[in-house]
Amino acid sequence: MLGIAMTGLLLTFSVACAGVGGIVVAHRRAQAAADLGSLAAATAIQHGHAPCPAAAAVARRNGGRLVGCSVRGEVVAVAVEAATPPLLGAVRHTRASARAGPVWSGGLVPR
Repeated sequence: MLGIAMTGLLLTFSVACAGVGGIVVAHRRAQAAADLGSLAAATAIQHGHAPCPAAAAVARRNGGRLVGCSVRGEVVAVAVEAATPPLLGAVRHTRASARAGPVWSGGLVPR
């Protein structure tokens, strides 16, 4: 009986660890997509192209979905979300944001 209880506890712990690991991986994917998307958008501005479609394309190629894009001068702020792996029938979404633009002596242009 004790062996069955310990096996159940170990299984529950393993499922919980897999869920937490999936959330961490999804957030890292969202952050990478946001970082790269903001850089792509800032580069698009420098070349005279529309920044938000560039950010959306890069975010999509990196496993995320662009959910926000704002441009102020040459500084672009993007928000990206990525889906977690399904666990117990539920898929969650995690968000990340990033900014990119030219650097001035005091840092990025103020928000």
